[in-house]
Amino acid sequence: MIISDATGETAERMVRAATLQFSEPVQIRLYSRVRLESELEQILEKAAETRALVVFTVVNAEERALISQIVERYNIETVDLIGALIAKLASFLGAGPAGVPGLLHSINDDYFRRIEAVEFAVKNDDGAEPRNLPKADLVLVGISRTSKTPLSTYLAQRGLKVANVPLVLGVDPPEELSQVDDRKVFGLIVQPDMLMRIRQARLSHLGMPHDSSYGQRTHIENEIAYSREIFRKHANWPVIDVTNRAIEETAADILRIYQERFSQPQQ
Repeated sequence: MIISDATGETAERMVRAATLQFSEPVQIRLYSRVRLESELEQILEKAAETRALVVFTVVNAEERALISQIVERYNIETVDLIGALIAKLASFLGAGPAGVPGLLHSINDDYFRRIEAVEFAVKNDDGAEPRNLPKADLVLVGISRTSKTPLSTYLAQRGLKVANVPLVLGVDPPEELSQVDDRKVFGLIVQPDMLMRIRQARLSHLGMPHDSSYGQRTHIENEIAYSREIFRKHANWPVIDVTNRAIEETAADILRIYQERFSQPQQ
């Protein structure tokens, strides 16, 4: 029997790994989120009746002491998977443990949430999957080279599902963008001089001629004017100028506005 005050998944994996070393069949029963004395009594009484080995992961010291008292009364064989480790760490670190169950599971949940967000950002970069826009936590909109992709990646690493949509001169934004809550959409803009330098450097890197319209000031100014026109039609979209700003700085502004918007009831 496995008893845990959290999910017990880690303990179960450890026990199953250990039983693989033996040819004898072993039946494993997991009791998760056990935190009441009455529950412990009932489970351990059953363990005594079936002569089961009890493996437990309980982080709360009082609950571990209670288990020790009960198993002594019933003469049950036990293995404390986490108690000795917590005691050793407390001694080594010179600090008391938090005694909060499920912290590892919480950390794992956060980790996988971030992984999922990064995968979402990659799949929905540069308008790749317009149908996913309503699923995004944030949508960044702007012309080419306004830091949409690096911002999407940076924000995704904080657990937000971010999609970005390129604005192309003379081309309407995807219809799916209109289905997104305006509070989630942010416009990005940049001053023409900086954008021209960025694009000229990009053209050089790609081995393309500098006289391409992509890097010409007149074309860039027309693109910026077009993006401003789109942004004017959507007055609820905050527009952030990314000129000479670090990704972290722009991301901080986006997060601040996003959190402010979602801390208030929608009008």
